[in-house]
Amino acid sequence: MNKYCLFTALTIIFVFKHASALYFHIGETERKCFIEEIPDETNVIVNYKVELYDPRSGGFMPSSPGIGMHVEVRDPDDKMLLSRVYSSEGRITFTSHAPGEHVICMYSNSTAWFSGSQLRVHLDIQVGEHAINYGDVVQKEKLTELQLRIRQLLDQVEQITKEQNYQRYREERFRQTSESTNSRVLWWSITQTAILLIMGAWQMRHLKSFFEAKKLV
Repeated sequence: MNKYCLFTALTIIFVFKHASALYFHIGETERKCFIEEIPDETNVIVNYKVELYDPRSGGFMPSSPGIGMHVEVRDPDDKMLLSRVYSSEGRITFTSHAPGEHVICMYSNSTAWFSGSQLRVHLDIQVGEHAINYGDVVQKEKLTELQLRIRQLLDQVEQITKEQNYQRYREERFRQTSESTNSRVLWWSITQTAILLIMGAWQMRHLKSFFEAKKLV
């Protein structure tokens, strides 16, 4: 029973790690950014839908076609992967070329459409094999149920391999950072010790000259 609970918890964590659905509110001048840790050469799909606040009902209604979202995606080196204006509902796709934290930013394309009201943006980020539409794959490649299952397993193995490579990459960067920090701490300690020794020698020489000038020694 404990093994089953552990397996279930790990499965839930893995699913939520690679497919996250949420919604957020955004004003006419606000900018919302999300950080997603993505391995290299991984497909990402971002589905979104914008709703407009209705003050009469107190809820949110489908937005007009004129309202859209400007979307920017930057890689871990702060290079722009994508920057364009989309409609009020759509799908954004891109492929990562470097492992690490990718920043996805969204903001309204205009401030004149909703006159200070709030927008609700529904967001669904799918990474890796979760971004593959296997329904389209079946229709395009005419796969049987067994072939489709094998294809899904191969995609999952490939994604797990990418995740493992990314974890090794993170461990290597962490090790390099730790070694650099330890080296700086060591040299700072050596510098402090050298300064203290020099100050001590200078004080002893100064005191010796003072005592000699006062003929105390």
